[in-house]
Amino acid sequence: MTPEHPPHAALVLAGSRPGAPDPVAASEGTSHKALVEIAGKPMLAHVVDALKGSRVERIAVVANDPAVVALAQQLGCEVIPAEAGPSASVAAGLARLGAPMLVTTSDHALLRSEWVDDFIADTPEDADVAVLLARREAIELAMPGSKRTYLRFADGHWSGCNLFLLNTPRAETAIDTWKLVEADRKRPWRIAARLGAGILIGYALGRLTLASALARLGSKIGVTARLVAARDGLAAVDVDKPSDLADARAILSERPERH
Repeated sequence: MTPEHPPHAALVLAGSRPGAPDPVAASEGTSHKALVEIAGKPMLAHVVDALKGSRVERIAVVANDPAVVALAQQLGCEVIPAEAGPSASVAAGLARLGAPMLVTTSDHALLRSEWVDDFIADTPEDADVAVLLARREAIELAMPGSKRTYLRFADGHWSGCNLFLLNTPRAETAIDTWKLVEADRKRPWRIAARLGAGILIGYALGRLTLASALARLGSKIGVTARLVAARDGLAAVDVDKPSDLADARAILSERPERH
């Protein structure tokens, strides 16, 4: 690759959250949902295989469950110990791998290599941080009846795809803000104060587009943040609950295996 297009790394978040057991892992009798088998192989293996088929050249897995650590090593990935929260784990990953670094999760079982490559290709060159989201219409076209959580903006309803691109070293600033938001998650008024009155009023009046919201939020924290629209609505479907697992198994059982 040329210096203008440096090699991309990928970080897969597979840490364990403290507190109640994960419902997917509990339903399958495993210690972590990354180990749950879909179409003959663990969920984490589906994610890693998709990344290996993309332009990503280096893959690391954040994990603290011994079985997940062993699986990640078996799959040929680097392992980074999980920190206290996702933002701290991403910060540790960026310190190890450097930018540009793609971030995804171990429950993104339907991930495809072309989604990763399209996301990287569609990210504007000026972006320090990019977020992949899918329009509701695209999700319902790809998976009729799917129930997702949507962000409602002037330019439509959007759902996250668990794919982020930390495109430049300046993305570290966004991680620092993420840490503050995590710390304030039980104090929503503080999060609202960080967003600023202009963003909140525009959202409440239905006049704010998602792209504009990301750009303005990025400007407040000192980075250029960009929205990238997913080309395939299935990119927004991850495995958060047993019903999602059933859907993923049905979809992957029909997807031809690529070698």
